[in-house]
Amino acid sequence: MIEKIRQTEAEFRSALDAASTAAAVDEVRVRFFGRKGGAVHALFSELKSVPPEKKKEVGEELNRMRDALEAELRAKLEALKAEEGARKERRSALDVTLPARMPRIGHLHPTTIVRREIEEIFREMGYSVEPGPEIENDWYNFGALNFTPEHPARDTQDTFYVGEDLLLRTHTSNVQIRFMETHKPPIKVLAPGRVFRRDEITLRRSPMFHQIEGLLVDRGIHFGHLKGTLEHFLRQIFSPDTKVRFRPSYFPFTEPSAEVDIQCSFCEGEGCGTCSQTGWMEILGCGMVHPQVLRNCGIDPEEWSGFAFGLGIDRVAMRKFGIPNIRVLFENDLRVLGQF
Repeated sequence: MIEKIRQTEAEFRSALDAASTAAAVDEVRVRFFGRKGGAVHALFSELKSVPPEKKKEVGEELNRMRDALEAELRAKLEALKAEEGARKERRSALDVTLPARMPRIGHLHPTTIVRREIEEIFREMGYSVEPGPEIENDWYNFGALNFTPEHPARDTQDTFYVGEDLLLRTHTSNVQIRFMETHKPPIKVLAPGRVFRRDEITLRRSPMFHQIEGLLVDRGIHFGHLKGTLEHFLRQIFSPDTKVRFRPSYFPFTEPSAEVDIQCSFCEGEGCGTCSQTGWMEILGCGMVHPQVLRNCGIDPEEWSGFAFGLGIDRVAMRKFGIPNIRVLFENDLRVLGQF
């Protein structure tokens, strides 16, 4: 029995020396100390067959062997863990002699750049900038702006409804109505923000886009003031030689109304896919505020008059930065955004 103990010790130490990982050490533990089939456990089981006069000697030897082997197991595991920790530390150590990586500096989105430029131009003309809710009720988005109940813009094919009387605003004109309800003339206000319409995604259209609208209400305001304001703005935001044209149009909330175009910068008036072969790009809509809209906001149209205009910020960014496809503005490609 003593010989078996010595042999088991030798086999254990040989296996432990060969184990180079924690997993291999655990296999040695199971092989010698496992409850089922473990060599040390088997020796303790044989103790009952040892003659009584030798049981004490054999038992003491077994206990000595068990304690010694368990201590060697623990020491080997601790050594392997320390070695692995040292390797990890060496791998994660910072080599201060390596060349530094330059930090990536963020850029403003083209739409943000243009919005800020527009706001600054109108601030210089005395306009304040006001926010407004993106989820709006029917009155502020349609009713107060003279949209009739059967107007196609109210249809679910054109507008995103989120409730019985709630919708995603289709323009930032809702801010104008709210501002006129709470402020007395004279009024000069600019309203930027996101708007939503059920449009298909094309080169120039998107279901979600950015719009900015302006409103001026004062005594004696006429269309000449509107024309001069917009021509000044467009030549500030683009270039002093920007060609501008006004076309008669219709909006429920302005009378008279007009569309404003600028010459296409991609083809310089020759006609291309971006401008639908017309040589012009529609840039904004405008007109004199309808008297009924003023009445809806508690303003007397006999004493006050005003003009309003609205334009897509994304379309201005396309024209300003030479971007032919509006989808580029919403794809968040860092290779594109990094150019600005």
